[in-house]
Amino acid sequence: MTNYSIKTISDNYKMTAFGVPFEDFNDWAGNAAKTAARKAEITENGKLAELLALADGQEYQINYVIGGKAWRGFGVMGEFEVEDAVVLDFLAGDYLVVPGTGADKDRLADEITGKVFGGMLQEITDYKYVGPGNATFVEAAENGDFYGEMCLRVKKVNG
Repeated sequence: MTNYSIKTISDNYKMTAFGVPFEDFNDWAGNAAKTAARKAEITENGKLAELLALADGQEYQINYVIGGKAWRGFGVMGEFEVEDAVVLDFLAGDYLVVPGTGADKDRLADEITGKVFGGMLQEITDYKYVGPGNATFVEAAENGDFYGEMCLRVKKVNG
């Protein structure tokens, strides 16, 4: 089983991000293309850099549910007013923290997400994912690879 830890976050927090809604959550190729296009757009027009400059510079890939639809975006920790960005609420509670490493910075967040939702959550029987969202960051590691962590809110299941 993949290693993970449980971290308790005592206060609600917010994240500010740019993203895209998904009409069909199971359209993996289409959703990946929409996500990549949005990331390219906010990188090229400077919106992502503007947001990173307002925060601590750490970028997150965020999955969330907005208006009953799956949504994926890129953003920062904190609440900021930036045109076309949304502010997302993350609730206090227990968070499953799943680390990962890899050589490709742009793919690592997706790899960790795939690992978590591709079977790991079913293997963890003492906690269940309760959302409404999750966030993954990736940063350079000392050995030239990259390190990432996904955090998602869970509730302890009575065993």
